[in-house]
Amino acid sequence: MTGPCSVGFEDVCSAAEQLQGVVHKTPVLTSRTVDARVGARIYFKCENFQRSGSFKFRGAYNTLRQLPATTKEVLTFSSGNHAQAVALAGAHLDIQPTIVMPRDAPSVKRAATVGYGAKIIPYDRDEISRETLAEQLATEQRLPIIPPYDHPHIVAGQGTAALELLQDYPDLDVLLVPCGGGGLLSGSLLAAHAIRPTIQVIGVEPDTANDAALSLKSGVLHTVHNPETIADGARTPSLGILTFEIIRNLAHDIVTVSDAAILSAMQLLWERMKIVVEPTGALGMAALLSKAADVDGMNVGVILSGGNVGLNQLQSYLGTT
Repeated sequence: MTGPCSVGFEDVCSAAEQLQGVVHKTPVLTSRTVDARVGARIYFKCENFQRSGSFKFRGAYNTLRQLPATTKEVLTFSSGNHAQAVALAGAHLDIQPTIVMPRDAPSVKRAATVGYGAKIIPYDRDEISRETLAEQLATEQRLPIIPPYDHPHIVAGQGTAALELLQDYPDLDVLLVPCGGGGLLSGSLLAAHAIRPTIQVIGVEPDTANDAALSLKSGVLHTVHNPETIADGARTPSLGILTFEIIRNLAHDIVTVSDAAILSAMQLLWERMKIVVEPTGALGMAALLSKAADVDGMNVGVILSGGNVGLNQLQSYLGTT
């Protein structure tokens, strides 16, 4: 690490060493049906099979393990996947998490977070920002905050997913990565460009939550408040300061997709590959199907970032396609 707010490839490698034997090395799946459909060779990094159901466990554990040994409680804010990840990591490290979570967070994510042992403090998105509430509580209770994406240890941990993928498939031409707050995309950029400098790393976000695309295009950090999309993991209002800096310098592009494209991607993954992926996790696949990213004839990595979706919710989604 080159500074207090910086992170580099060496930090991703260090995180990978620390996470060995703790996180799952998730499988990479292929489908000739998908390849024929999109006209490229696609390699799916299945973080929906990761512990706690998403890539978030990588960054959460990497961050909590570096806290002082005297730390017994932490506080964070999350719509679901980071909450579950911090709760599970805390259970492993004997640290009690308190989670500031929106009332409209998916019930399956809320239930899993409680099941892992975390305490939840609900809030209304329209009344107060989660960051503001978390900072108030952290000050009152004197607890460290574990941010969901804008932290060097979080970024380094998330980057280990792309590191594993590129170590197994070093000849990828393109890597498609879901983008919310930018932690996964930032870490993926650090790992991918270090291993294969010519690779095009492309972020994907919902078209109604296009703050990252606007930020990359303008060079100025944009905010989109309370965007409406089924991709709940991408409803973050903006990139972080750290993640934006990495994305601005290294990302090839950020493309957007509609909710309809996300649903089609979820359905194809379910019907043809027999895997369950939540809406945010299907963003990369949606970019392929909608041709938002031009990958004709290329070797393409796609990170399926999570699979935390309830059966009733999944049935409702797929029933609309």
